[in-house]
Amino acid sequence: MRLTTKGRYAVTAMLDLALHGDEGPVSLADISRRQGISLSYLEQLFSRLRREKLVISVRGPGGGYRLGRADDQVFIADVVDAVNESLDTTRCNHKGDCQNGEMCLTHHLWSDLSDQIHQFLSGISLADLMNKREIQIVASRQDGRPESDNRTDTINTERLGSRAPA
Repeated sequence: MRLTTKGRYAVTAMLDLALHGDEGPVSLADISRRQGISLSYLEQLFSRLRREKLVISVRGPGGGYRLGRADDQVFIADVVDAVNESLDTTRCNHKGDCQNGEMCLTHHLWSDLSDQIHQFLSGISLADLMNKREIQIVASRQDGRPESDNRTDTINTERLGSRAPA
């Protein structure tokens, strides 16, 4: 099994949209710039995401896209499924004709793995990812804003406090 660029880019774009959605509709050009994904490719992906109601397009000046539902209700498996990405680890697309038209010895093993991967991704929402510190740090870097580190802030405050006149 290999998650292709289509699935990876769709998840990345949706996470970017979720991270920036509180500022209003997000343009695909902004997602393209931050994530290094071509605008034409994003347009294709968002057409599929819109069809599945995972995103809503907003027309007019300041338009762009918003999530179609709350970020805690958009699961990674939904995004991958919406862009027709396969998480199938079998060589036969679950048909059972993997070995000369017959089921191979390990068909059920790979089929069960596919189900486990889908189940795993069905349990992770955009909100779950947004709450991860590592993702917040990367998003801050991409936005060009400094990420505060509580330990550093505390150390700097203590240093300033110790130098402040009494």
